Amino acid sequence: MTGSNTNVAPTTSTQAPAERLRITEIFHSIQGEADAIGWRTVFVRLTGCPLRCVWCDTEYSFYGGDWRAIDDIVADVASHGAKHVCVTGGEPLAQKRCLILLKRLCDAGYDVSLETSGALDVSPVDPRVRKVMDLKAPDSGEAARNLWSNLEHLLPHDQVKIVIASRADYEWARDVVAEHRITERCMVLFSPVHGAIKPCELAEWIIEDKLDVRFQLQLHKLLWNDEPGH
Repeated sequence: MTGSNTNVAPTTSTQAPAERLRITEIFHSIQGEADAIGWRTVFVRLTGCPLRCVWCDTEYSFYGGDWRAIDDIVADVASHGAKHVCVTGGEPLAQKRCLILLKRLCDAGYDVSLETSGALDVSPVDPRVRKVMDLKAPDSGEAARNLWSNLEHLLPHDQVKIVIASRADYEWARDVVAEHRITERCMVLFSPVHGAIKPCELAEWIIEDKLDVRFQLQLHKLLWNDEPGH
């Protein structure tokens, strides 16, 4: 990333004191997934999630956290001098004021992405935000929570991510992508569950079926395993 990418507009302090969010952590790292992979990124992890995927690697975000004013969150993001910001969780949309944070970050000139479970309505999300929306496969234990109407609100710059733990998950993912013609809407990402299946197996299935989906590994786990703060 060049130095010019860090020039973002100053923010203003216009929201009421009540506009706060419960935050698990804010950290500066390398984006490990989706189309922004490899970019230096500030991650804002909101606390709380209504889902309990069996392979979740951020269970520490389910509880606790600290209430922080949105002004304070935006100032913390600015202190890292990165162009890219990822709002994640937990499930960030479980806190309604997340929508305010997303707008504030976009207004400030950041390249903003939102990682969301796909179980909550994404229609109110600022259209400047790149949504990285999960569809939960059966082995997650949460496939019944997929809100299929969300597909209608995806834009070409958005992405659908399906985390795959088995051959059965893969076949489910392959079939729903075809049934809903998701690749005609946006990029589709297939990602193996870390430690559940061999990444090469998933890659070979995609090649064998000639799918127009993008295989991905979690770069941050290759670099730092599960070390906190990355």
